[in-house]
Amino acid sequence: MNLRRFFSRSQSAPAARERLQVLLAHERASAGGSDLVTKLRDEILRVISKHMQIDDDKVTVRMERGPQVSTLAVDVEIPFDAGKKAA
Repeated sequence: MNLRRFFSRSQSAPAARERLQVLLAHERASAGGSDLVTKLRDEILRVISKHMQIDDDKVTVRMERGPQVSTLAVDVEIPFDAGKKAA
């Protein structure tokens, strides 16, 4: 009986290690992801503000991470009089 338990534990160790690695990778990605999105949003706002006046609250930046591909979506609401550059 003890021998079976001994051998079954050795088989679960690689699976537990793999689950832990996946969990750590997910936590690292999610922790750094919001910071990255914030940095991207700020830089996008600076670049757009060089050319036109926009409201900072009207810019939305979203990052969606999938197993194969990550997508960055940027929505900017541009007013009709946006051609006038901010002073």
